[in-house]
Amino acid sequence: MADLQDEAHATGEVGDPDPPPAVAGHDARQEAGEREAADPLARARALLAAHPVADGHSGLLWALSGLSWYDLELGESALQTDIPRLREGAVGTLFWSLQVPGDFTGDRAVCATLDLIDLAVSVVRDHSEGLWLARTASEVADARAHGRIACLLGPASATALGNSLGALRALHQLGVRSLSLSGTRWAGEEGLSRFGEEVVREMNRLGVVADLTGTPDATAHRVLAVSRGPSLFSHSGARALTDHPDNATDEALTALGAGGGLCMVPCAAAQTGDALRDVADHLDHVRRVAGPRCVGLAGSFDTDGPSADGLADPAAYPPLLAELLDRGWSDAELALLTWENTQRVLRDSDFTARATQLRRPPSTATMERLDG
Repeated sequence: MADLQDEAHATGEVGDPDPPPAVAGHDARQEAGEREAADPLARARALLAAHPVADGHSGLLWALSGLSWYDLELGESALQTDIPRLREGAVGTLFWSLQVPGDFTGDRAVCATLDLIDLAVSVVRDHSEGLWLARTASEVADARAHGRIACLLGPASATALGNSLGALRALHQLGVRSLSLSGTRWAGEEGLSRFGEEVVREMNRLGVVADLTGTPDATAHRVLAVSRGPSLFSHSGARALTDHPDNATDEALTALGAGGGLCMVPCAAAQTGDALRDVADHLDHVRRVAGPRCVGLAGSFDTDGPSADGLADPAAYPPLLAELLDRGWSDAELALLTWENTQRVLRDSDFTARATQLRRPPSTATMERLDG
């Protein structure tokens, strides 16, 4: 540093040529860039301005269904999620879970799912300045271009199908874009039944993404083998780090990466640990095993159980990205994590649907005929 200072003073000595005049605007921009590079949080916020977060799992609808009044624009203290906190955390896309409690079966599961879809439509209508209901990757991009947060419906519980492919098509028409396969007779501990495989093929034809979170390992592996479109774990950490039934094994993560799927890591303490650094550990592990193109984020806010310390709500995404920057994640990898991977899965699902529809008509299979 002393040498540099001496050199700087030497340029001003009598007889030396004058240094070139400084360009004030250029110097200010350069200094701002240097400060941003030295400050991971500032760098994270700048990156999120270009590549907002696609949050893969929100329990907002179920939480709202228990409130008599709410205003997401003003902020809602009874919830972890509202529009001000989503904007502070640079969330551009939010997947609204339509999953219902496990003891909801038959007509009760169907009606509860339809009620949540109806509520989603009402919430977006009442908050149209901030929210935009989307179904495809292009509609997500449109929402972002208009300054809105894109809201996608799903995952829904497969129990809402009532073992009917017609019900699957009806839910798709209503906007559902992912389906959780857990809790059904045709996707159990032994893997997919013949009818279960037909469900997956029909999902491919429609462009409904299979959500493998909470499914038995045999089912997850069979779905990854049968599906021609990308699958996802909507809110799963790495089971190698935390032995939780909703987390994904390394074998499943490897197969997911080979198939171009996506594992969206939650901020739930039970699945990924009590602290922000623990969540970052899971993100590191999934990136290493499945690859940087197969890892995403899932807040799991407004669901059962506490969030990790430092990740109380969606506003905490910038500090999480700052932690990843400190760990050596590149800007390109973080752009994949926050936005690009989710958009790719949505695009690939749409492409698979268009290609499949050219080859096969709507399936008329029934569980009784295939599984006996």
